[in-house]
Amino acid sequence: MGLMDPVFLRTFTVVVRLASFSAAARELGYTQSAVSQQVAALETDLGAVLLERRPVRPTEAGERLLEHAAPLLLRLDAARADIRRLAGARPARLVVAASACAVTDRLARALAEVRGSHPRLDLTLRQLPRAAVPAEVATGTADLGLVDGVAAPSDPLGHPDVGPLLTRAVAEEPLAVALPAGHPLAGRTHLALSGLADARWLDAPETAVPLDRLRTAVGADGFRPAARYEGGELRGLLALVAAGHGLALLPAAVLRGVPGVSGVPLRSPRLVHRTELVHPVLAPGSPAARLAELLDAAGAEAGAAGAAGADGVQGS
Repeated sequence: MGLMDPVFLRTFTVVVRLASFSAAARELGYTQSAVSQQVAALETDLGAVLLERRPVRPTEAGERLLEHAAPLLLRLDAARADIRRLAGARPARLVVAASACAVTDRLARALAEVRGSHPRLDLTLRQLPRAAVPAEVATGTADLGLVDGVAAPSDPLGHPDVGPLLTRAVAEEPLAVALPAGHPLAGRTHLALSGLADARWLDAPETAVPLDRLRTAVGADGFRPAARYEGGELRGLLALVAAGHGLALLPAAVLRGVPGVSGVPLRSPRLVHRTELVHPVLAPGSPAARLAELLDAAGAEAGAAGAAGADGVQGS
């Protein structure tokens, strides 16, 4: 076993995360002596002290190793999951990882149809931060993922390189500015972001379009947060909008019929809300493959409807 064995590297990262050899030993199921020996082996191999012992914290060399460790361990987990997929059938299960705005009625209907054709299916839908979804799929924790974000029409979102994954769009939808129903701009037919740079905004990076993305899209400063929402539930964000805490840029569809909130379509810049499917090579006939087919079909139907629903996105 080489000194740079992934087990030693993983042990090192756990010690750093918990800032304790004893806590790391409990989490990993080792003795404290074994944890110390593994870290010492890494230090000997690399010829550098990686951890200060009292208090436990990484040295400069340890910090540098951490930068390499996370992607290395992720790719190793992804390789293990990829080979296991090739090894043969697994019990009928489907784990879907999705970011907040990717959990839609369309997804729920597709999942219901999959369960209808696989009645004994063990189904899990896991809502995660956008950046975490590809890694869940690459490492086999999830069978496929759905990630949403904002992009120019037909442009891909771009995902971290975490393994041999395939991506494709399953939806592109109009965006709208969410405002309180009584806001002076609520009666407009459309809005341009450039005129809203000095408005009060809600910073909700896991549900709405992140404010730094708005600044980049407009190419100007502004879009300062009046309040921050760190939740992953749209209901909480929309309650804050309705109460006047700030504006948010969201998929137009989620704003229809929301009490106290009006959605005014975004005119410029030309951006859309895009949802992408992230998955490995799927076994034909598997629940994951069937779900992917259904989402593709639903996306095609929505695309055929075009931007007919982009006008008049007013809430109640």
